[in-house]
Amino acid sequence: MRITVRRVLELLATYPDRPALLSEYPFLDPEDLQQALRYAAATVDDERLSIDRVA
Repeated sequence: MRITVRRVLELLATYPDRPALLSEYPFLDPEDLQQALRYAAATVDDERLSIDRVA
């Protein structure tokens, strides 16, 4: 079965623990979760933005 990285990340954010997630989605395995996190980390830009606060 195919599932998007975005969906895996949403599942990781939603489920309180990985065993529950893996139980609910038996076609996923721990390596799938790690790969989704690695992909997300690799695609996020490390650019820092300066935010000026108005008092």
